[in-house]
Parts: sequence; C-alpha cells; structure tokens
Amino acid sequence: MTTPAAGALFVEAMAQLAAGVAVVTVKDDRDDVGNTVTSLLSVSAAPPTVLISLANGAYLTELLLRRDRWGATLLADGQQAIASRFATPGRPGARLLLASVAHHRGAHSEALIVEGGVAAIEAETTTVVPAGDHMLFIAQVTAVDYVDAAKPPLTRLRGRYRPVGS
Repeated sequence: MTTPAAGALFVEAMAQLAAGVAVVTVKDDRDDVGNTVTSLLSVSAAPPTVLISLANGAYLTELLLRRDRWGATLLADGQQAIASRFATPGRPGARLLLASVAHHRGAHSEALIVEGGVAAIEAETTTVVPAGDHMLFIAQVTAVDYVDAAKPPLTRLRGRYRPVGS
C-alpha cells in the first residue's frame, strides 16, 4: 500500500520527466469535448498506434468509452494558453475554447483539430485498459492531419509549460 507521502514523492519524481503537451478532442452528440494531456505516446509504427492515459473521473474518459474516434493536436511553443484552457476544471465546450483560435474538423473523426501545432492526428480506439485511477486508450492512427517540424513543441516539465529548443 502506498502512503500519502510516497504518493506525493511519486508525483514529484514524475514531474522531472519532460512530456509533450497535446489537446485531445472528441465530438459528442451535443458538444465537442477536450482535455490537455501529457500522456500521449507512440506505441507502434506498423500499424501506427498511440496511447493516451486519462483519469477515471474525467468527462472525456466517459465519452471515449462510448466514442471510438478522436483527434489529438500536439501543441507548439506559443500555444500555452490553449493548453491552459483545456486543462482548467469546469471549462466550457471545446468549440467555445477554440472560438478565437484557428481550427477545423478532422475528416475521419469529426473531432476538432487545432491549427498551428507541431502535428495533429486522428485515431480510433482499439483497446481500453484500466490502470489504477486512470484508463489507457490504445488507438490506431487513422490520419495524420499535418506535421510542422519547423516549430518547437510545447512540453511540460516540473509543473510548467516550456518550449523545447530546436
């Protein structure tokens, strides 16, 4: 059994690992929903497969248990405000959060894709794995919407958004 002190130390230890920042979105019947994540990772190149980890109680988790198709925008330096909007508790729907930001709908997922990031993908969940207080969504990539390797990506390290040098 993990003590509260050990749990806090674990969180601090994991904060030392830089992670890319992405916004994951899904189209729901009534609205578009999204979350900022730092847990998007590549699993396989053949076939192209990714994984995201979401908290069990998150509304996006609930939606992704019902909807298989979603989009993810890998944010660029300069998009910290977008990351913060999608990380704020009690936030409005994704369309309102992106009202002043260039975006479009993915052709395969109908999810909102933020423009101006370093890359954007669309994916379809193939496997869901419970993992402690999170759910792991393993998904096959159905489309790569764009890649802009000239921009530095946005990362999160030690509790802050940070750019990565080129």
